[in-house]
Amino acid sequence: MKNLWSQLKSYPSAVAGLILISVLVGIAVYALAAIPYSEAVRLWRGGDNVWLETPRNARPAWLNFFYKEKQPVTTVVRSTDDPANKTVLDLGGGVAINDMVLEFEFNYDGFPTELAVFFESVYEAARPNVNMTWVTPDGREIPLSELSVRPSEAYRISQDTRLLRRLNGKQPEIALFEDPNNPGKPLKGTYKLVAEGLVFEEGSTVDASLVVYGKLHGLAGTDHRRRDITVALLWGAPVALAFGLVAAVGSSLTTMMLAAASVWFGGWVDWVIRRVNEIVMILPLLPILIMVGLFYSRSIWAILGVVIALGIFGSGILSYRSMFIQVKESGYIEAARAYGAGNGRIIFRYMIPKIIPVLIPGFVTQVPAYVFLEATLSVLGLGDPVLPTWGKLLNDAHSNGALFNGYFYWVLEPAALLILAGLGFAMLGFALDRIFNPRLRGL
Repeated sequence: MKNLWSQLKSYPSAVAGLILISVLVGIAVYALAAIPYSEAVRLWRGGDNVWLETPRNARPAWLNFFYKEKQPVTTVVRSTDDPANKTVLDLGGGVAINDMVLEFEFNYDGFPTELAVFFESVYEAARPNVNMTWVTPDGREIPLSELSVRPSEAYRISQDTRLLRRLNGKQPEIALFEDPNNPGKPLKGTYKLVAEGLVFEEGSTVDASLVVYGKLHGLAGTDHRRRDITVALLWGAPVALAFGLVAAVGSSLTTMMLAAASVWFGGWVDWVIRRVNEIVMILPLLPILIMVGLFYSRSIWAILGVVIALGIFGSGILSYRSMFIQVKESGYIEAARAYGAGNGRIIFRYMIPKIIPVLIPGFVTQVPAYVFLEATLSVLGLGDPVLPTWGKLLNDAHSNGALFNGYFYWVLEPAALLILAGLGFAMLGFALDRIFNPRLRGL
């Protein structure tokens, strides 16, 4: 154990595995620090309109580096971002004009997917009134709509049927950006949304946010509910690592202690442990977990408890038992009994430490097995409904036909992280097996 690091460095696979595991641990730590658990759950549930400003089924923004024709990325302009975006003209008697000019640059080769304006207003009885005009880079002014604004109001330009008729049946997100001299192509340059708000009470205000929904968004894209997939990719790391590590540690250590007790005490203790082991070995793990998810609870903690309970009496107990039979006959065990060491001391101080080096490689290789088990349950629709995980992403992608609709990123991103997790622990585990197993040294 003292020379473990120096021996690991001689195995390139072990170094590569440690790098991959370190990357996953870094992602997990960042997720826990940047997005607290309660916030991650709130974001993934999508309540309180948290994803109003994100497009639906948008690809990752970095794909623009590979596109010859650059696709639009989501743009959000708020009247509160810059004092220059809003001017207030007091007309007296509590009446005032709030002029909001939301300006942005559009230099893409494709059209947006949607357009929307969100208003926030403060008033007591009389609603503010807003009149909106769209100004193109070539100076054309296109009237959009006029409406009275509630405390929270959404005007979805792309769904305005009256505007659609005025634009000769052409979708607003295309007609408002189309170059009149080159139909089918967007006109590049500076666009403006001019919103003239009229308030009728002292202290009343109105603010606006323009959202130009792009075909690309964020580091990982979005799903069918406008959720940023980055949240699930980040939080999938701590969930997967915690599930795999706790399941591997809980089942391996407990199994080892039961095997040691079985060998040391023998008699009825050995008989009971062996009979329970035989029963558990014929029980199918996955169908039992499916039954637990269907009839009891889909909580990840309930599933984890069942996994550990069934793993304790799994086939590993037979392997440990055969090792402890040899350890029990060792001379230092007889010496310990001779000077009066108790059963607990012999088991925990002399027997178990002897085979811990053999336990480590098996423990490391068990982690990805449990990670994939949790992902499998999620893909089958039996994962925790609250937590965002890699398996839940794959389940959502399958349910919404991601591959059939061309949303490959939705499947490839969580699948890649699952593969990296399995590869990292497998490479490290194989190297540790060569280090601790004398029969494999030098191979």
